[in-house]
Amino acid sequence: MKLLLGSLVLALSLSLAPAAPMAQQSQKAAPKVAGKGEKVCRTKLKYSGEVRTWVCKKDELCCVWHEINYTKCGMAGLNCL
Repeated sequence: MKLLLGSLVLALSLSLAPAAPMAQQSQKAAPKVAGKGEKVCRTKLKYSGEVRTWVCKKDELCCVWHEINYTKCGMAGLNCL
């Protein structure tokens, strides 16, 4: 089961890889102040050491994939997928 989940995450990561640079650019430009109903997410990427800041809704998860230097907001019901 763990291997299947790992394979699924890897497949999703590879399918998202071409879109990742564009998503990362918009997240770098995100404001560092959260508005009403939002929260600021911050992480230091494990491999590059880059500190990344982005804004998500309060009910969304702050998602980070260190292996591909990708950050995003999670979706309700799907978590970070």
